[in-house]
Amino acid sequence: MTSKINRNKIFLGSSSLLVGLLLSVSAFAQAGSVGVSRPLVLLIALAAISLVPFLVMMITSFVKIAVVLALIRNALGTQQVPPNIIITGLAMILTIYIMVPVGNDVYRAAESVIQQGTNQPLLSQASIELLKQGAERGKEPVRAFLLKHVHDKERALFYNLALKLRTNEEDRKNITDQDFMNLIPGFVISELSEAFQIGFILFLPFLVIDLVIANILLSLGMFQISPVTISLPFKLLLFVLVNGWHIISKGLILGYV
Repeated sequence: MTSKINRNKIFLGSSSLLVGLLLSVSAFAQAGSVGVSRPLVLLIALAAISLVPFLVMMITSFVKIAVVLALIRNALGTQQVPPNIIITGLAMILTIYIMVPVGNDVYRAAESVIQQGTNQPLLSQASIELLKQGAERGKEPVRAFLLKHVHDKERALFYNLALKLRTNEEDRKNITDQDFMNLIPGFVISELSEAFQIGFILFLPFLVIDLVIANILLSLGMFQISPVTISLPFKLLLFVLVNGWHIISKGLILGYV
């Protein structure tokens, strides 16, 4: 019984992030009025749930953290050290650490609906309806997070583009700059922009080391020795002396305070 309750909580809680997709699911969920078969409703719900990991990556801090960590590795010139799995794992851990407060807000907003869902079969019609209600209540903390961290320039860009893409006047009246369809792409672009700015700043000291080592080798006439090979130990030493992982982790986390 406990296992069943936990599965239902996970199912309802995590799927609260499917804001846009669940709007279409809710239309099919009213099977009695539109004549849609129940298996089709469940199929649409499962298809929407399968996109949760992708959506979670796009509306959390994962994008910026993963890009910054990858740029740091390139700046150090360590090739595949740390390996991709470590970079991704660290990005996921920091993302979870940053997003826990937002997740708590989502759960509290949809808690009453989640409690109702514990007594329903996992993929029943009632469970899908509760899922829609939970998403409606839980989407506001996510919206607040996106609004806090999206750049005004990017949000205005996608809002104006959304207006241009729609020729129907009624459709244009229903569009706002706080819609998820405008916030999410604006947020992703904002995160990428900040990640590249951080990467540029982090690259500079290591670039200076490369230039100094290259000039020293050139003055000594050592043309056949790769400057990257000689500079790597010095870059690692600098990174360790300044406690690089500590500074990067702290900076990334404080960027979402």
